Amino acid sequence: MKKRYLLPNRWSLLAFGLLFGLSVGLGAAISLAHPAVAAPPPAPPEQVPSYAGSSACANCHKDIFENWTSTRHAQAFSSPIFQRNWDELSKQTACLQCHTTGFNSQDGTYAEVGVTCEACHGPFQPRHPAEPMARTPNAELCSTCHKTTTDEWRASPHQNAGVQCQACHNPHSQTPMADSITALCTNCHKEMGDSFTHSTHANAGLECSNCHMYTPPRTQSPIGGLVPTGHTFTVGSDACIGCHQETVHTRDELLKLGGIVLPTPEVNVENLKQEILNQEKTITNLQVSSQTRLYTGLIQGAIIGLVTGGAAAWIVGRRIRVIEEENNE
Repeated sequence: MKKRYLLPNRWSLLAFGLLFGLSVGLGAAISLAHPAVAAPPPAPPEQVPSYAGSSACANCHKDIFENWTSTRHAQAFSSPIFQRNWDELSKQTACLQCHTTGFNSQDGTYAEVGVTCEACHGPFQPRHPAEPMARTPNAELCSTCHKTTTDEWRASPHQNAGVQCQACHNPHSQTPMADSITALCTNCHKEMGDSFTHSTHANAGLECSNCHMYTPPRTQSPIGGLVPTGHTFTVGSDACIGCHQETVHTRDELLKLGGIVLPTPEVNVENLKQEILNQEKTITNLQVSSQTRLYTGLIQGAIIGLVTGGAAAWIVGRRIRVIEEENNE
């Protein structure tokens, strides 16, 4: 019987076919055990906030926008005072950090002139109004431009009590949160009006800020746009002198302001004349006594000088005589 042998290439094909079939079967089994799941759709691209401008806010917030247009924030760039100071400082771009919105310090560009809505609320959120433009106007935000004012506030009792800027200032209209300064202050300080000082000034038509936020009149342009604003709320002597230049140190005038009248004492002219004569006599006696003591001192000095001088001369003469007798011997 003849034996038949497989060639080597046939053994290779047979091994390949077996392994391929085994792999296909294993893959089918795995796919049946774990069915395919549809991949999630790609996420939409992130919407980056950008400055839309104050006119975009006016579409919905018309009343706030109209109140804002007449404020110093709205005129922070166009104000003649700023334009003059800016020209004097050779138009330094650093000033635009507080006088424009969206200022870019890298290239000196900005989104809008003035302090607009987005200067405090941040760039417009694409999902607004569904996503609110939440940003609270507190001292930390205000200090980015009003550093002098917030530094004064930090040294005041208001800071210790947690009274923030927006408790007194309407951030949109920049007006007090009351009809007047006094009405604003008395929301918390109700007991102050009972004292003499407060009631007297109130009757004269003064507001709380006239004394508690007094600042000396400015005679020159502010340095770098920074000026004191009186937000320490302390009353110093300069506040009193500002009005009472002639009477601030006069006790009688203060008593008159308080309604206190002192009786005028009766004066006896004869007693005053007699007192003057007695004082003149005393002065004359002191002058005579002073001269007598001078002469007495001179005489005493002369006597002491004679005695001590004579004693010294006798001792010296005696010593010389002794030395001469010794020399003779």
